[in-house]
Amino acid sequence: MARLFAATGDGIVRLDEANGSWTVEPSLEGSGAQCVAVDPRVPETVFAGLREHGVRRSEDGGRSWVDCELPEPGVFSLAVSAVDGSVYAGTEPSRLFASRDNGETWEALDALLDLASRPSWSFPPRPWTSHVRWVAPSPHEASLLLVGIELGGLMRSADGGRSWEDHRPGAQRDVHCLAWHPRVQGRAYEAGGGGAAFSVDGGETWRPADEGRDRHYTWALAVDPADPDLWYVSASTGPYAAHGRGEPQAHVYRRRGDEPWTALRGGLPEPLPAMPYVLVAAEERLFAGLSDGQLWESPDRGDTWAACRITGEGLTALHALALA
Repeated sequence: MARLFAATGDGIVRLDEANGSWTVEPSLEGSGAQCVAVDPRVPETVFAGLREHGVRRSEDGGRSWVDCELPEPGVFSLAVSAVDGSVYAGTEPSRLFASRDNGETWEALDALLDLASRPSWSFPPRPWTSHVRWVAPSPHEASLLLVGIELGGLMRSADGGRSWEDHRPGAQRDVHCLAWHPRVQGRAYEAGGGGAAFSVDGGETWRPADEGRDRHYTWALAVDPADPDLWYVSASTGPYAAHGRGEPQAHVYRRRGDEPWTALRGGLPEPLPAMPYVLVAAEERLFAGLSDGQLWESPDRGDTWAACRITGEGLTALHALALA
């Protein structure tokens, strides 16, 4: 049975699957949790990123938490390396930190701030600042990192963050989500404010992937763990539709190889009541988490969908989702 951890913007919720439904166990209520990451080597170890209070760590599957004392309070992204267990935290204002000891101590990877493009980094709703929206450590090489600045670009490091290559050719500058393929080395994926892109050379260069979508404001991203040519994005017509209080005008899309993107329906509400903020792909299973807390699942790679049955108190919002 599967286990998911959700960051709701208020706290962390652990969801455990049993007998066709999901039980809910909330924690860190009132903390402002924005993001969540699970150690792929030790699934009971979970990290939560808080909007104003740094990083918390749980070593018992989210039942208790300790403060990891990150030097910056505003955390927007978290990741744990599948290779060596390094923990990465991205903040606003844009800084990146790494911990090699499970969040006990932190190293500031401030070479990121030496990039020539840094003076142009600016998040439109708060133009005086920017943040590290996504951190993606390679699952194959401990020293290889991708970082997305919202809004600033897609940056790459081949030495664990000690030096950086500025925005990569062909990638979207307004980075929303990044992913690596877990089994095929060198394959990476991006969802950004102007469309989607992919890389076959370890993030050095990127190719656009937009044919077939009439919506180009892409947000969430997932890749099939068995097939590097099968991936998914959510997309809307623009930021106001995606994040406002009206109709999101959004779809979940699927792409196979060089085929155009296809909008997935098959049971999903039409129109979608909220923006798909999160996509998570497991073996033959695909989850879509909407911003209003709805959780949907497809057992057949997006052909058909059903709402996840949640027992107890449901989710009212969903910012991030991690599979344990």
